[in-house]
Amino acid sequence: MSNLDSLKGTDWWEPLNQQLGPQYWKELTNFIEMVYQHENVYPALDQIFKAFELTPLSNTKVVLLGQDPYPNANQAMGLSFSVPENQALPKSLVNVYKELSNDLQQAAPQNGDLTFWAQQGVLLLNTILTVPAGKRNGHANLIWEPLTDAVITVINQQPQPVVYLLWGKPAGLKSALISNSNQLILQAPHPSPLAAYRGFFGSRPFSKINQYLVENKIAPINWNTQVG
Repeated sequence: MSNLDSLKGTDWWEPLNQQLGPQYWKELTNFIEMVYQHENVYPALDQIFKAFELTPLSNTKVVLLGQDPYPNANQAMGLSFSVPENQALPKSLVNVYKELSNDLQQAAPQNGDLTFWAQQGVLLLNTILTVPAGKRNGHANLIWEPLTDAVITVINQQPQPVVYLLWGKPAGLKSALISNSNQLILQAPHPSPLAAYRGFFGSRPFSKINQYLVENKIAPINWNTQVG
């Protein structure tokens, strides 16, 4: 069974296939098989395309673009910035929650699992979908960038309003792919401890997103990390 089957079962497959073609998928499948056989790689093999499984193209309201998965054990789960519920919060996510709390005047979430966001239409996309253990950005510039560029190109072609959250320089470069006047780009420094004080704090992305969605008659996002 191909590890692409989880992606083929979504409404992303046809438009992405039109963008990329069979040769790309063959090369990607070979890459995935090779690295998972010879390296310790995150996330788990069945979670690589989790963002697309949880957030259909037709329901995508927000794109939160990260760099690559967390390179430490038991953290990466196929969703940018997200960690399983029982894991300690990474420092970048702590800062995301600080900004969320200040922006929306509500308690910061304690749970790092962002599945609930994804289910509401927040595509939690990394620009690179795999990482070798302990080697941040270790799979950059090898195979993933054409796919994630194609994802943004496909979203750019959609009629529905979408908000892009581009945090940090690598994510900001993707703005060149976005030309749809019906879609909103919000850029800010990365929420990492090294950059958050350069303009991430105070950028108020969560209220801006919901204001934009409501103005376009779309249900806003509940930014808690679990129901209730």
